[in-house]
Amino acid sequence: MSLTTKQDLQKQEQELRQAVEFALNFAKKSGAEAEVGVTKVAGLSVSTRLEQTENIEFNNDGSLGISVYVGKRKGNASTSDLQPQSIQRAVESALAIAKYTSEDECAGLADKEMMAFDAPDLELYHQADISVEQAVELALEAEHHALNADEKIVNSEGATFNSHSGVRVYGNTHGMLQSYLSSRYSLSCSVISAYEDQLERDYEYTISREFDKLQSPEWVGRQAAFKAVDRLNPQKIKTCEVPVIFYNDVATGLVGHLAGAISGGALYRKSSFLLDKLGTQILPSWFAISERPHLLRQLASSAFDSEGVITQDREIITDGVLQTYLMTSYSARKMGLKTTGHAGGIHNWLVKPNRTGGLDTLLKEMGTGLLVTEFLGSAINAVTGEYSRGAAGFWVENGEIQYPVAEITIAGQLQEMYKNLVAVADDIEHRSNIQTGSILLDKMKISGE
Repeated sequence: MSLTTKQDLQKQEQELRQAVEFALNFAKKSGAEAEVGVTKVAGLSVSTRLEQTENIEFNNDGSLGISVYVGKRKGNASTSDLQPQSIQRAVESALAIAKYTSEDECAGLADKEMMAFDAPDLELYHQADISVEQAVELALEAEHHALNADEKIVNSEGATFNSHSGVRVYGNTHGMLQSYLSSRYSLSCSVISAYEDQLERDYEYTISREFDKLQSPEWVGRQAAFKAVDRLNPQKIKTCEVPVIFYNDVATGLVGHLAGAISGGALYRKSSFLLDKLGTQILPSWFAISERPHLLRQLASSAFDSEGVITQDREIITDGVLQTYLMTSYSARKMGLKTTGHAGGIHNWLVKPNRTGGLDTLLKEMGTGLLVTEFLGSAINAVTGEYSRGAAGFWVENGEIQYPVAEITIAGQLQEMYKNLVAVADDIEHRSNIQTGSILLDKMKISGE
């Protein structure tokens, strides 16, 4: 039986909407503009290790946050107690704080005409009747398949199954009040492989808003095991400059640096390597990124941002040309622009592939070079674009993986790296707010022996 039914959540949704309205009305009577967000999440987390149940945890967490604007002064407060007296105290605290903050001409609610008064239903909630026993069995099964996939698997860091459902309510004194239900399910497993006296670890996971869209426990366990075994006996390589493939789940980070560089906060502080690049070509002419925030049932979908601004389909990069910055209401005012609905982050960036056949196609096209599958630490200068990261992966020759490599550093300059992109494969990573395939770069500096 489900721990939290849809009926339970809908009842909670109404209670939370009333709490938000109470806070807004109190702030309004006190002469302030205000915005209130409240999130309530309940769920189950089960972990196993060495095929024994290790932990079963139920959680039911929530908090209300309020921002008030008295003239051009802002005050914030929050409370996890949603009783009227506690909410009133939180509003009073925010009002008191606002008296002592400096005036800021750019402070205030997002413009009323930008509000999501008619927010679409993105089908983010999908109830699944999962008992504690079933949750334990899923984790045990994933770990069992991992431990028995290969004789080189010698230990386990465990498997975890999570099931969470929640309610999000946002409102402000423009008359905006919206709410939605959401669900999220995940299963992960991490194991350790051994070769002589050397150990390696790796993991795999599956995540979805719909329980029946998760990959099977067998897939999760066996993938974790095979990845851990593939890492065994890594070699060191000589320092060189060669083509590099970012495997899809690390390629998301490469694109993520672009998102950070075109965000309003970085731009108005002049702490971005992409200052004044709007409308200019910063990537190859074949490269394109679209943002689709209203895709149904997706992990990163959202009808409105954290300021209540309605989200919209956007072209971020077209023919390699930067089409938009990512603005909140505050950063937009700082720069004399309009918000783009990106308070709280990006929503479903879709990187358009220009190669079919997945990773194999890129390996063959690269010939000889490095396939990066993991990063260890980071040294990235957001102002200059200087890029240097510890990495691990596989050495490739004649389009075939030869052996694992470790203890290397890859370095470059993000502007040049973006210009030197050769191809994006169609092995799309769907578990991130950035959906991209593996990415081939023309060349990067590899520091090894």
